[in-house]
Amino acid sequence: MCGIVAYLGSREAYPILINGLHRLEYRGYDSAGIALLDGGLQVYKAKGKVSTLEHKINGRKLHSHIGVGHTRWATHGEPNTSNAHPHKSNNQKLAIIHNGIIENYDVLKRALIERGYHFDSETDTEVLANLIEDIQKNEQTDLEEAVRIALNQVTGAYAIVVLSEEDPDMLIAARKGSPLVVGIGDNEFFIASDATPFVEYTKSVIFLEEEDMVIIRRGEDIKLKTIKNKVKTPYVEALEMDLCELEKGGFDHFMLKEIFEQPRSIKDSMRGRLNAESGIVSLGGIIDYEQKILHAERIIIVACGTSWHAGLVGEYLFEDLARIPVEVEYASEFRYRNPIISEKDVVIAISQSGETADTLAAINLAKEKGATIIGICNVVGSSIARATDAGSYTHAGPEIGVASTKAFTAQVTILTLMALRMAQLKGTIPVSKWRELLFELESIPGKVERTLANGELIKQLAYEFKDVRNFLYLGRGYNFPVALEGALKLKEISYIHAEGYPAAEMKHGPIALIDNEMPVVFIAPSKGIYDKVVSNIQEVKARNGKVIAVVTEGDEVVRGMADYVIEIPETEEIFTPLLATIPLQILAYHIAVLRGCHVDQPRNLAKSVTVE
Repeated sequence: MCGIVAYLGSREAYPILINGLHRLEYRGYDSAGIALLDGGLQVYKAKGKVSTLEHKINGRKLHSHIGVGHTRWATHGEPNTSNAHPHKSNNQKLAIIHNGIIENYDVLKRALIERGYHFDSETDTEVLANLIEDIQKNEQTDLEEAVRIALNQVTGAYAIVVLSEEDPDMLIAARKGSPLVVGIGDNEFFIASDATPFVEYTKSVIFLEEEDMVIIRRGEDIKLKTIKNKVKTPYVEALEMDLCELEKGGFDHFMLKEIFEQPRSIKDSMRGRLNAESGIVSLGGIIDYEQKILHAERIIIVACGTSWHAGLVGEYLFEDLARIPVEVEYASEFRYRNPIISEKDVVIAISQSGETADTLAAINLAKEKGATIIGICNVVGSSIARATDAGSYTHAGPEIGVASTKAFTAQVTILTLMALRMAQLKGTIPVSKWRELLFELESIPGKVERTLANGELIKQLAYEFKDVRNFLYLGRGYNFPVALEGALKLKEISYIHAEGYPAAEMKHGPIALIDNEMPVVFIAPSKGIYDKVVSNIQEVKARNGKVIAVVTEGDEVVRGMADYVIEIPETEEIFTPLLATIPLQILAYHIAVLRGCHVDQPRNLAKSVTVE
């Protein structure tokens, strides 16, 4: 869950590293550091955000054409300067940056202490640095081989880059369970957790695979092999990313920009896959597996966080439209409860980053049991994209804000297309109704635009509730997952306690919390179990609760009951999550801003959760 960047070439390394860390800061922002070969191995570290490190270094005359940088999300040891990366080995000749967790670090550390090594941090990473030094010294081998041997002794996940004072023209990198990509420029090389740090310099990349190790030397071709010493031929791909996607584009925060990008991201997720006029729904990435899905005994959706909420919407879609039984599992629990899986099951794994460690572990378990694995993710070349049998990219574009917004609606869009395609193949809904749904789905991006136009009204609403301590979100049917997602957004970025519930479950416990200080958000569109939701609103009003209702345009019944109303355009019930989610994102955003929270980088969180 940390950000890694490294450079070797003819340019000054420091500006590339510090800019790269700023772009990777969504992956972790507890502390940051860089190491440069500048008259010896120089390491600069600081607790806090990358800007703190930059301020600390400001004014120094740095001159180096090779270096590594790191921004941290703490696992082993609290966020402080000592625990920040890079870490040096005892001989002060090696520097290492690391993303992931070395699970057997304690055993290795005790053995190294017995051999006379000392440690300045609480991290597992410093253990790996000293292990490499120890192997190099005792095995009388070069650094490349020492790194390879060390990686065969560690258990866990890692993406590492090693820099050596004794070999100033070389970088060594490796990965297992954590992403790493190599950028190839004109006599220069970049290494990073993702391609954002070097997108303006090169579009030629190599995505490292599990247990890959790459050795980069100035003036030489890249050397790629596995940690088992099997030589591989590097596969260079063209990067599909533009610099403008990584900039705020006039918005105050990336999160707000990404909320307002949803008309485009939803449309891009449908592009080439949906043509209502011709009556076509086609997802090329899964076309060879359609019959597997069609005849599956059940679909199991595995995901975490916001992606899990998208999966819950998918459960309603597949069961309602295609009559295929679905189970939705937290990936973090799925692998540990000895689940019953067979070759007749289809597992759909959902992840924005495509690197979520728990979801990858769930995939591996399901593959061992013979299930067919379908992936839905946003990042081309990611681990989940490579580990699945087939899948679909969401095409949402880079999502920098840690709290997911456009990725959620893009995932729901892909699940909707899948369910509609299965319904077509199974003939579970009339053709006329199916065609009607296609035309309505094509209209959704425009209706999202109309929903976004309520932004100023929602901002004013935020002033009313910025100081409350608790929120309750309620919805039924397709909008129960929307209630969960709305509550999660508020928790993540404003630090207000919020819970989402099925509206009917309120009277089975949460109703005890209702008083005149408890705001309750109802997702109450006119389609679906509308009358029942109206009854639930009456129950809250009878107990003096403050009701904020998301309703269909023109609704007068709920407007007459609620304290505050936010309208969304009318649509089919199955598409309401794509609209009703939008005002809840905007509300959470404005409340967080008014509370002075760091919207794009909320405390304790990171975007790509690559540890279990």
